[in-house]
Amino acid sequence: MSSDQLLAFEVDCHLFKGCGFEAPSVWSFIFDPIFTIGPVEFNKPMLLAILGTVLIMSFFWVAFSKPKVVPGKLQMVAEVLYDFVRKGIAREVIGKKGEPFVPLLVSLFFFVWMLNLWALIPLAQFPVSSVIAYPIGLALVVWVTYMTVTFRSNGFVGGMRNLCVPGGLPKPIYVLLTPLEFVSNVFVRPFTLAVRLFANMFAGHILILIFTIATWYMLGTLLGTVYATASFALTLVITVFEMFIQALQAYVFTVLTATYLSQALEEAH
Repeated sequence: MSSDQLLAFEVDCHLFKGCGFEAPSVWSFIFDPIFTIGPVEFNKPMLLAILGTVLIMSFFWVAFSKPKVVPGKLQMVAEVLYDFVRKGIAREVIGKKGEPFVPLLVSLFFFVWMLNLWALIPLAQFPVSSVIAYPIGLALVVWVTYMTVTFRSNGFVGGMRNLCVPGGLPKPIYVLLTPLEFVSNVFVRPFTLAVRLFANMFAGHILILIFTIATWYMLGTLLGTVYATASFALTLVITVFEMFIQALQAYVFTVLTATYLSQALEEAH
């Protein structure tokens, strides 16, 4: 049953009317295709991802297309946001060597944030990053960049040492530590990068759905309305908390990317 079908089912379903509460589950993340091109189905998350990209590009294009020495309001906001990533993440984590990676980090931060923000925007109301394919795609971009920078900066041998051989430890430990470091840096890092973003957005969306549906489900009687009011209050609290989590996850994703790039630029020990 798709989310649209279940929504239609829930309209007349209330507490004390003999129908059970249908808790949100996988159906909440399945959407009927808007249109189909060959084997490709274009659905709501894909549309939101494209719209998010267009909005971000349009915002920075308008803000910086005609820069002024004394910036206007839009340019000032864009500069503050850009400097937040450039100085607060790239410079703090990587240092001066991080300057070439600022465009990547800025793009990642605002794209991830935008994917998350769709959950709170009317009519959209869905965090695109709660679909695992999108965090995996972003993690693969980070992984390819990380591997490329590692071997380009250190060569093949130096790159392998960078990935597998941490410095300053007794030599016998490397027998055990080297394979663990290799698995951790090459496989575990991109996996956890994707899953962390996905899991947080998935869980947040499920919680908001549970209390939103429960609010409607418990209406219909005086006692039910009391329950519904409490459920609605919790929905508001969780939504405000989710706003913080959305920005935090974009920040964490970008900081971890910068951390990996910083390690890639280090000379092998």
